[in-house]
Amino acid sequence: MQRTQPPLPARLARLNPTGVFLAVLALVLVGLLVPGVVGAVLLLALAAGLVALLRLTWPVQTPATRVIRLLMLTLLVAAALNKLF
Repeated sequence: MQRTQPPLPARLARLNPTGVFLAVLALVLVGLLVPGVVGAVLLLALAAGLVALLRLTWPVQTPATRVIRLLMLTLLVAAALNKLF
């Protein structure tokens, strides 16, 4: 008998928020400090994950939260593109 996985939001809700914050912070710092394409790719990968999370949580967010999240996504992509060019 095969066990089915719970939906993605349920699995994400079980993660330790402090651990997730520290992992994302480390990824952002490495992406910003590593020169060139490697740093840009790390930042763009993080941006892709943020887009996926935004798509998943968009209907339940307040307009103010949506604006903040879009601003953070814009800054992250701008930093990645700045590293590329």
